[in-house]
Amino acid sequence: MRKAVLIAGILGLAVAIGGYVYFEGERKAPIRYRFAPVERGSIMSSIAATGTVNPVVSVQVGSQVSGKILSLHADFNSEVKAGQVVARIDPSIYQARRDQAAATLANAVAARSKAATDQTQRKRELDRVRSLLAQQFVSQNDVDVAVTAYEGAISQVDVAEAQVKQAKALLDAAELDLKYTIIRSPVNGIVIARNVEVGQTVTASFQTPMLFLIALDLMRMQVDANVSEADIGGVSPQKLATFTVDAYPGEQFHGVVRQVRNAPVSVQNVVTYDVVIGVDNRDLRLKPGMTANVTITIAQKDPVLKVPNTALRFVPPKPALKHAAAKDRSGSGGSGVGRQVWKENAAGDPEPVPLQLGISDGLYTEVVSGTLAEGDRVIIGTETLKSDRRSESLPPGFGDGQRRPSSRERL
Repeated sequence: MRKAVLIAGILGLAVAIGGYVYFEGERKAPIRYRFAPVERGSIMSSIAATGTVNPVVSVQVGSQVSGKILSLHADFNSEVKAGQVVARIDPSIYQARRDQAAATLANAVAARSKAATDQTQRKRELDRVRSLLAQQFVSQNDVDVAVTAYEGAISQVDVAEAQVKQAKALLDAAELDLKYTIIRSPVNGIVIARNVEVGQTVTASFQTPMLFLIALDLMRMQVDANVSEADIGGVSPQKLATFTVDAYPGEQFHGVVRQVRNAPVSVQNVVTYDVVIGVDNRDLRLKPGMTANVTITIAQKDPVLKVPNTALRFVPPKPALKHAAAKDRSGSGGSGVGRQVWKENAAGDPEPVPLQLGISDGLYTEVVSGTLAEGDRVIIGTETLKSDRRSESLPPGFGDGQRRPSSRERL
């Protein structure tokens, strides 16, 4: 009996000592790392932007005269030809003005004829007085009066001629206004907007009212993309672009950058630039005004050595950094973009590897120079032991909601 009690006491003491060591003793858990391989393949650098699908050429058709819309001869989606009548404005007022101008011209022509007849009469009188002066039947004063009357008749003919020209100009203007009451399409195209109705009055004063918007050719469209000033440096004509629209989810449309406009657009201190992307729309699936989510390819290389971006963002834990050389923690210089990744050395500690980097696609970055080779494993993170993440993984509201300190932290 005494022997059994002794054995039980020894076992209890061993359990107590083991529990103390487990909960209160110093434990140095090894750090486990997660790795990713260095690969070789294609990489593409691109930028994202939003834009709007628009016709390449759109013409606003307006009215140069004011009046009531008498009739409309085109509607939305109507195909029109150059010179085709699309609307008429009530011509009554302009017809009356034209008739008045025509009457004024006729009056001026009659006045010119009368002035010409009077000039002829003054010429006869002057000739007669001069012949009588030679026979001394009249005085020199009579000749001077006849000369003055003749010169006045010539001037009157000139005045009448000017009045005829003025009246003719007024008639031309009245006929032009009358002609403008018929609205014609200036180009071949498709009506994409109509802003008036029959009976509506349009007023052409300081600004020409827009009646129709005609797209020249909907089979050739363009996307006007708003590119941030931080990304515009890599965009140039002939760059390839893809975009999607909400009307066709999951489908990509392709285009080419045609123009990078230099006019900045500033909205709430955010500066963007208009990048015009040409798009083939032979199937007419793209509609004007659609919102496009654009991706412009800046550069593409194939094949290149590339590392995951997660490896570039990795920073070893502080205990592991104590084993790394101070000179390696500072990165490397050089002419390119200097960064570093971390590898595991023979002792199991992280070791920095300086790199010169190139383009990036958001997931991988090109390695321009460095000591990495294809197939090398780089550290992208650490693995958390189950015992360490047991309390941390509890959602809020479960347990005490706090992480329990380890024995090392309690000390």
